[in-house]
Amino acid sequence: MRVAILILLLALGASAQAPRSPDPGSSEPATIFPHPDNTRWYWGGQVNIIAQGHPPFDAPYSGPNSLHPYGEDATSRLLTLYTGYEISQRAEVLFDVESASGGGISDALGLAGFTNLDVVRNPNLGGAPYVARVIFHAIVPLSKNKVESERTPLSLFTRLPAHRLEFRVGKFTMADFFDVNEAGGDSHLQFMNWTVDNNGAFDYAADTRGYTWGALAEYDAPVWALRFAEAVMPTVANGLDMQWNLRRAHSENVELDLFPQLLAKRRTAIRLLSYVNHANMGDYRQAVINFLDHLTPVPDITAHPLQVTAKYGFGVNLEQSLTPNLRAFSRLGWSEGQHESYVYTEVDSTLELGGDYAGTRWGRKLDKVGAAFVSNGISRWHQKYLALGGRGFLLGDGGLHYGRETIFEGYYNLHLWRGVYLGADLQHINNPGYNRDRGPVLVPGVRLHLDL
Repeated sequence: MRVAILILLLALGASAQAPRSPDPGSSEPATIFPHPDNTRWYWGGQVNIIAQGHPPFDAPYSGPNSLHPYGEDATSRLLTLYTGYEISQRAEVLFDVESASGGGISDALGLAGFTNLDVVRNPNLGGAPYVARVIFHAIVPLSKNKVESERTPLSLFTRLPAHRLEFRVGKFTMADFFDVNEAGGDSHLQFMNWTVDNNGAFDYAADTRGYTWGALAEYDAPVWALRFAEAVMPTVANGLDMQWNLRRAHSENVELDLFPQLLAKRRTAIRLLSYVNHANMGDYRQAVINFLDHLTPVPDITAHPLQVTAKYGFGVNLEQSLTPNLRAFSRLGWSEGQHESYVYTEVDSTLELGGDYAGTRWGRKLDKVGAAFVSNGISRWHQKYLALGGRGFLLGDGGLHYGRETIFEGYYNLHLWRGVYLGADLQHINNPGYNRDRGPVLVPGVRLHLDL
């Protein structure tokens, strides 16, 4: 904890002495190395280092999946190499390699809204590089009109048909394309908490590192878009190995994006999400009944024969630009809560409100300050399961005095030079792991981010 506090103090001290961000008319690159648009090849990368800690907090009891009540600190390191090749004006291939090392506080256990999105939930995987994305991306034009598009690691095209079909096949994370939010969705430059950057009730198909294999089809028009993805699921909850037999496990995801003009010259985005997961998932009610009937020594969500069950949920994602520098955002999420939290986190309902503000008024247009509040909850049978001593892949205090897990997060992200950023973050968590008997917890953190 002392290390985290020291780094935080150094970060705050550096913010008072750091070089100023470029003036509004400056052409300073947004990355350390230039990335020209007039080449078919793309090479880039990023480094994201997050250090967090917390002081001791009150906890009369703890279980195997609890957030540790004693003071601790941890540092995560996420490195990504982005590559791509534009085959033609209508097709491209993307290939990314990643390395995730270090860890999170309490090995990412004990919180539904964990404090660091970069943390891999299996600390035994180590930092060996792995393939993160392999995507073939094709465009089918449906109009002659073109719109400008920024070149990013997820798409190299700089001009796109205003009306078009897009197809993607390969390995990716669902959060690349679903539940996207420009103000609250990036652990590199914005918030760090899992359930602030993503909809906690969206149990999206992924392995323990957050990636899956699938196919995605999308229709884009100037004022609306519709996308659908079919993806594979892991063989077990929070597992690394994927189930390739689609009769045993698969996931359907659909999202409708609307861009109405609610405020003059201000961007509005409304995203409506639904998903259905099919996998070898347990049932919380049945696990509790089995325990009460003395069929298992403790409630065990994995103690069932091989079966294929379905879990579904819905999400609403809102963005609203209010002034040239101020944006507001919100998320609502709900999943049916009967079946096992299997992939992302243990959340059955969520409500989020937040916003960010650019530092233009104090001469630092690339600085950002943001704040968000999120309230997460779980279903009645999920509560009983944990209260009787059951364990999920993230939670399990050995008991539960239920209360919604509520999180406030605030950050300041300081632009130092080109693609170099330094951020300070603070999270306050009530009822960690939905348990009124534990906490509250205060988690300061700092972040060094490089866009290469």
